[in-house]
Amino acid sequence: MNGHEDLTYVYAAAPDTREVRASLQDLRGVSGASVSLLSLPTPGPDPVAFVVSRVAPDEFDERTLKARFEDLEWLEGVARAHHEVVQTVARHDTVLPLRLATVYQNDDRARHALTAQRRVFAERIALLRGRSEFGVKLYVGPTGSAGPSEPRDGTAADASLSPGKAYLRRRRAQHSAQEVRHRHAQEAAGRVEALASRFSTRRVRHPAQRGALAGPEENVLNDAYLVPHARAEEFRTALAAAVEGLDGVRVEVTGPWAPYSFATPPEPETVGEGRTP
Repeated sequence: MNGHEDLTYVYAAAPDTREVRASLQDLRGVSGASVSLLSLPTPGPDPVAFVVSRVAPDEFDERTLKARFEDLEWLEGVARAHHEVVQTVARHDTVLPLRLATVYQNDDRARHALTAQRRVFAERIALLRGRSEFGVKLYVGPTGSAGPSEPRDGTAADASLSPGKAYLRRRRAQHSAQEVRHRHAQEAAGRVEALASRFSTRRVRHPAQRGALAGPEENVLNDAYLVPHARAEEFRTALAAAVEGLDGVRVEVTGPWAPYSFATPPEPETVGEGRTP
C-alpha cells in the first residue's frame, strides 16, 4: 500500500438514486471529508452503491486503528460522524449501514467488494424498504425511589423499634419492593412483546445495558424492532403506554433510526481489502 494514498471509508450501501445523491451534497463525514456515492460501471437492474469518503492512511491503516480504537475521544468522534452520514441518507431512502471503520485500500478494492455483495445488498435493502428501526428499553428503578404504592424507608413505625430491628425491617421492605418491581418488569416485557408484534415485522434482542450506560436504573430489556414508516407513531404511542399501572418500571422508545440491528454487513476480505475492526 502506498502510505500517501488516501483510503476509501465506506459508511453504508444504498440504492443508487437521485434522492440519495442529492442527500450527499455538502455532507461531511469522518475527519470532515466530503461524502460521495461510489457506484459500479454496470449498475444492473437494482443499482446499489457505496456511500464513501476519503480518509488518511496515517489514521485508518490497520496498525493505526488498533491503537485508535483505544482512544475513546477519537472513537466517539468517528462514530458520531459515521452515524450522521448514515442517518442523513436514511432520511431520503433505504440504507444498509456498515460497521464502523470499514476501510478499503482504494476505490477499486471497494468496487470489487460491492460487486461481490451486490445481490445480497439489494435483497437486504428490499427487505428494509419502507421501515425504520426503533429501540425499546425497559428499566427498573432503584428501591430508594419507591413508587406511590410501595413501602418507603424510615416510616413512623420504625421509631418504636430498636435500631437493629428497624434496619432489618427496612431491608425487608426494600427487598419486597424490588421483588414487586421485577414482577412488574416481567409483566411489562410481556405487554411490550404483545403490543410490538402488532406493528413490527422483525425483532432483535440486544444484551441489557450495564453500569454507566444504564444509569441508576436497571436495564432489563433492550430490544430493536423493524417498524413500517406508516405505523411508527402508532407503535411509539402504544409502547409508551405499556407500563401504565406498573410502579417502578419505565419504558423508553427511541427512533426512528437507520436499521443498524437488521443490516447484515459483508464479511471482511483479506487484510487491507475492507476491515471491520
